[in-house]
Amino acid sequence: MRVQIDDAIEMFIQHILAEKGLSKQTATSYMEDLKQFFTYFDKKKYVDDLMGEDLNQFLQYELSCGMSVSTALRRLSSTKSFFLFLSKEGLFDGEIPSIPAPKKPERLPNCLSFEEVEALLDAPDMKKEDGIRDRAMLETMYAAGLRVSELLLLERSRVDLKRGIVSIYGKGAKERKVPLGDFAIEYISKYLNEVRNKSAGKDSKYLFLSKYGKPLSRQYFFKAIKQYAFNAGIKTSISPHTLRHCFATHMLENGAELRAVQQMLGHTNIATTQIYTHLSSKRILSAYDSYMGKKK
Repeated sequence: MRVQIDDAIEMFIQHILAEKGLSKQTATSYMEDLKQFFTYFDKKKYVDDLMGEDLNQFLQYELSCGMSVSTALRRLSSTKSFFLFLSKEGLFDGEIPSIPAPKKPERLPNCLSFEEVEALLDAPDMKKEDGIRDRAMLETMYAAGLRVSELLLLERSRVDLKRGIVSIYGKGAKERKVPLGDFAIEYISKYLNEVRNKSAGKDSKYLFLSKYGKPLSRQYFFKAIKQYAFNAGIKTSISPHTLRHCFATHMLENGAELRAVQQMLGHTNIATTQIYTHLSSKRILSAYDSYMGKKK
């Protein structure tokens, strides 16, 4: 007896709800993905009309239509799960192919120009204590290419202002030493002398503190940097991590060796650092095109 596709889908949905214990929302997502598959294969009405090669054909069709790789892979996964269910139930005896997943395109991080970075660093109100602290934080993050968590949990003892070096315990508890620029040293010193040493948490081991003497939260810093960017007239969407991207890109643009930037960022794999070479090249070419356009 031939099993209709609609009946097979109903069996599959009952299986993932009752036996696998997935949520109704997940089941609905599977249904939507299968609907797309059978909209493409609209002439297949019975399970024995299906072939393993349909999976790859469907993936190629989705990608050719401009569908994002993430969405196409999700739909492929849902459909493949359906095929595997049919096979387990003895309703499908074809071969289910192993399909190499297409690589997701690398998303280049947003990066600000030197002028935009300067405007961002100048945005905090230096007449206020939190402005002095935030300026020191922004300068430190940009000068040393720190991750947000590394900045917020930076310990006072790890900052050597005389030698101009900050010691960081990054991912995997690996230590790296990164030089601080003159501006970072200047504003950290100003923060220590004028704000932190008077703070309720002056004995805390952490460098940057809230007005209550506690380490600052990610939420605070995220909102603060967004506000400073707005005040500086920066239209590019940024986050705290943007300054780390800017550090890496600007270092490479100024002739730093890729291996040195890798070490300062704390990347285990140099391939992770290489994305900044693409971003740097893109920015340089953009500046060149702009310059040539003005000469014409």
